[in-house]
Amino acid sequence: MMLTPDILFQLCGLLAALGWLCLVSTPAWPRSLRESLPRLIGAISIPALIALVYTGVILTHWAGHPGSFNSLDGVMQLFTSRWLVVAGWVHYLAFDLFIGGWELADSRARRIPHLAMVPILALTFFFGPMGLLAYLLLRSFFPKSPTASTL
Repeated sequence: MMLTPDILFQLCGLLAALGWLCLVSTPAWPRSLRESLPRLIGAISIPALIALVYTGVILTHWAGHPGSFNSLDGVMQLFTSRWLVVAGWVHYLAFDLFIGGWELADSRARRIPHLAMVPILALTFFFGPMGLLAYLLLRSFFPKSPTASTL
């Protein structure tokens, strides 16, 4: 099977969905694993794997492309390549998932109820910066526990 941008898009999307499922389902994990394993898988390992995919796509498809980051037209030209659109997409997947993991770890340090985090995590999944903004607002009502650690 030949790896195409479409297949890579689908695979990375499924991988990211697995990461988000780990974060959202944290309370369902056995108590002994609940504190570390969902974040290790969902917030670190999967974003790192997606970042590796991103790096591979950029290293193999960036050179020689006429687009640039110097202007909106230059960025639009970058996205005329299906491979570079996939790179842009997996960039979002990796960073949004990592931010979701940070939100979850920080929410535990602040003792924010997990049920309050589920819509925040969904918002971060679908609309990254809006979810982050919503979380920053929510966390302002919960002081950090002095003994808690984060991601």
